[in-house]
Amino acid sequence: MILEKLKELSKDTAVYGISTMVGRFLGFLLVPIYTNVFNPTQLGNFTNVYAYLAFLNVVYIYGMDAAFMKYTSIAEKEKKKTTFSTPYLFVVGSTSILSIIFYIFLIPISNGISLPLEYSNLLVYVIFILFFDTLSLIPFSSLRLERKSQKFAFIKVTNIVINLSLNIILILVYEFGIEAIFISNLVASIFSFVVLLPEIMRKLQFQIDIVVLKKMLKFGIPYLAAAFTSTIVQVIDVPIVLKLTDTATLGIYRMNYKLGIFMMLFVQMFNFAWQPFFLENAKEKKSKELFAKVFTLFLIFSAVSWAFLSLFVEDIVQIEIAGRTLLGREFLSGLSIVPIILLAYLFNGLYMNFTAGIYIEEKTKYFPLVTISGAIVNVGVNFTLIPILGIMGAAWATLASYFVMAAGLFMISQKFYKIDYEYAKILKIFLIMGITATIYYVYMDDMNIVGKIIVFAGFLFSFIVLKIVKKDELLRTVKSFGKGANKKH
Repeated sequence: MILEKLKELSKDTAVYGISTMVGRFLGFLLVPIYTNVFNPTQLGNFTNVYAYLAFLNVVYIYGMDAAFMKYTSIAEKEKKKTTFSTPYLFVVGSTSILSIIFYIFLIPISNGISLPLEYSNLLVYVIFILFFDTLSLIPFSSLRLERKSQKFAFIKVTNIVINLSLNIILILVYEFGIEAIFISNLVASIFSFVVLLPEIMRKLQFQIDIVVLKKMLKFGIPYLAAAFTSTIVQVIDVPIVLKLTDTATLGIYRMNYKLGIFMMLFVQMFNFAWQPFFLENAKEKKSKELFAKVFTLFLIFSAVSWAFLSLFVEDIVQIEIAGRTLLGREFLSGLSIVPIILLAYLFNGLYMNFTAGIYIEEKTKYFPLVTISGAIVNVGVNFTLIPILGIMGAAWATLASYFVMAAGLFMISQKFYKIDYEYAKILKIFLIMGITATIYYVYMDDMNIVGKIIVFAGFLFSFIVLKIVKKDELLRTVKSFGKGANKKH
């Protein structure tokens, strides 16, 4: 019975994971369009608005989607309409009020976020995007509770496809300005809401249970602080870069930042397999030894990915397709931040590795402490280094925050679930990466493609010379990890 439930969980996780990966990759395909059509200043304003949109998404829902899942999952069948309707109607009301307030103070808000007056109309789109996205969150959570993962994934992926298609049509065919990005997002958001309407009406009763509402607010509002802190780690660099530099610099910074998606996708794909794997193998006699091997294996693969992308990213983004490059020429000056952003996501992957001990020993209460530490470091390093190093300082702040989070979770995890990692190999890997990074930054202006190939070959050869990689050990670990993940499917 338990095994069957775990298999179901793994199947759903795979569907959600694939839809997330596809969605993020399709979204990344817009980078070549944006950077070849719009200038850095235009994209700086777009980035600025979307950073605040991320914060407002958290504020608008204030943890009520999590509260809904908590209380609906334990509610009796006859009470499930109440546990859906109560938070949903309350969120409809609060979202409407917040949107009206937002519209009334549109110009002061525009000035407050340093948005030029000619772009203030974009905030009208933001209001409607927030409105429809927020009203879709609880219905999406309901689909997850009912294990309608395929419908969930279909709506999410279709939303991205509509967004991508409209961007291409409005920007390349009808030559709309930056407004096209917001129109496309709004239409996609309305689509999701409309498709979810039958689900909403099927579960909705026009009555709010005050007792249930109080419980949900008490449970959900603390999530606001945690989600807000997590968002700070991800996008706080945007308003700080804008404050300390200018809009064009912000545009260059964030478009190059997006090139880190390749490492981010690798980390997320690993995490989807990692969670069911460590939960299944936690009670095995040699589980800690296995987890240590997996950590080394993950670090090897991610280090190789980091080296390849860092060395060849400049050549990759300048490949021409239909007369357009992956990254517009006006944005190439920011490529030096890419290795640092890639490394930041690598440390995010190490953070994911360390979650095993926290989950196994049920010490999840420490997650907020680690996230808050990362947010504080992010803000502090941004304000310290951007005036000195420009966008490189912002990149270092991102790396510093993820490093602190990984290190913090490592110390906490080791306290409750000690794993003897292969520290000698780990140290050698980081030593090789450090040497490669030094070569890259010292000689990047003079290094041609042949030189890069030689450096990358030396990087790979070092793993064999220093005995980091042993063929039999590598194959055994891959086989073991694959077997554990496949059991779930």
